[in-house]
Amino acid sequence: MRARVAACTACHGEQGRAGPDGYYPRLAGKPRDYLYHQLRNFRDGRRQYAPMTHLLRNLPDDYLRDIAAYFADQHVAYPAPVPADVGAAMLERGRLLTTAGDKGRDVPACAACHGASLGGAAPAIPGLLGLPRDYLLAQIGSWRSGTRRAAEPDCMAHVARQMTPEDIAAVAAWLSSQPVPAAYQPEPPGSIALPVSCGSQE
Repeated sequence: MRARVAACTACHGEQGRAGPDGYYPRLAGKPRDYLYHQLRNFRDGRRQYAPMTHLLRNLPDDYLRDIAAYFADQHVAYPAPVPADVGAAMLERGRLLTTAGDKGRDVPACAACHGASLGGAAPAIPGLLGLPRDYLLAQIGSWRSGTRRAAEPDCMAHVARQMTPEDIAAVAAWLSSQPVPAAYQPEPPGSIALPVSCGSQE
């Protein structure tokens, strides 16, 4: 499998650690079903990135499951975070949205779905720490604009549309500035009661 995923690691780094440019995300250790769903979404047009669609266009589901399992089983150290060059007020706004949300605007806390440690949950909710700021900005923005989609009801699209561009910038800045705990891993299946209906988890 290591040879078969060489095209993946060319951008996502050895063992899926993450690319060096702040855009290609870490794959290592992400929940297997989450990775599988994203591979299918790129292949089937629900996520828009031409190089990924080209690589996956003719791959069957079983092959995508093998790729997802390979990267889910990679457990390698996270690098130290790169602190975002923003003011304390923006970081605090990002922390509050991540940990408490904004009930008045129907924005649940990131931690409500991704876990108190933000490590995600098996089988298909990803962790949020250790991701580059540019990647977080791009993905939440894509959910908001509709260029990234998932199975209906699309919970992340709903949440992202409730957020302002300033909210998104604050959350991305705070998340990308946090160190990753040594025992960072997804929570067990069924351990999180989702605050919204989410088709990708059903």
